[in-house]
Amino acid sequence: MARPSAPDIVDHVEEQNELMTGEAVGLDLRPTGFVLRAAGAIIDFLAYIALYLVLLFFIAQLVDALGIDPAAAAAISLATLVVCIVVIPTAVELTTHGRSIGKVVIGARIVRDDGGPIGFRHAFIRALTGVLEVYFSLGGFAALSGLLNPRAKRLGDLLAGTYAQHERLPKTDPPVYGVPVPLQQWAQTADVARMPDPLARRIATFLGQAASMSPEARARLARDLASEAAAFVSPVPEADPELLLAGVSALRRERESVALSGQHSHLERLSPTLGGMPHGFPDRG
Repeated sequence: MARPSAPDIVDHVEEQNELMTGEAVGLDLRPTGFVLRAAGAIIDFLAYIALYLVLLFFIAQLVDALGIDPAAAAAISLATLVVCIVVIPTAVELTTHGRSIGKVVIGARIVRDDGGPIGFRHAFIRALTGVLEVYFSLGGFAALSGLLNPRAKRLGDLLAGTYAQHERLPKTDPPVYGVPVPLQQWAQTADVARMPDPLARRIATFLGQAASMSPEARARLARDLASEAAAFVSPVPEADPELLLAGVSALRRERESVALSGQHSHLERLSPTLGGMPHGFPDRG
């Protein structure tokens, strides 16, 4: 069996969490892991069961006070259970766009497979299926489905076409490096053309993860990426492949920053004209 190349491995890692929109824009959407989903499901389970027990207590008091028939009382209790485990979860996810108490705690949101917000159909299918896989089986069916699915989907997610998106990502400030010292003279006259977005993302991913790679994989991936990037660089310096990638990345970032700053200053100069009123036109607030 042929061994995949290093760029293919990077592409595969990115595509696991990336959704391509119709405009070919990559969105980094991360599914919630099984452990977090289980924790959120337990919190929701306890919250809805606690709500049912509280309502059941008041219903029992009401039945005793009004002398309601036992059969009617049983029907009211059953209807209350349906409201607590089907109607309320559906309403909560629908009004909060995929959130619930448990999902707020773990930092997750239920979204469609295409990343869009869920509707009534999705929320109702999830709540209705949850009666079997969460309440009747005490989470057994949901846990089994989540363990077998790469996105930790339960049966309700599979039927509704949804998954839990993890929104509480760690806030990191990646270090920003300039052009390496050996390449600073080259950077003064170098020309770096616009690269394809997939290649630029692979280079950025490599530079961010290079320190955690083995020396062999790091050197091999650097060579492969440098050979691809060389087609967009003129002249190509005689430098270590990883050093070349760092220089190209820093040069592109600095030139894009200068271009954005120039565009911003140009818009500031035009703002009086763009936001002003025509000559002689009254300002009515």
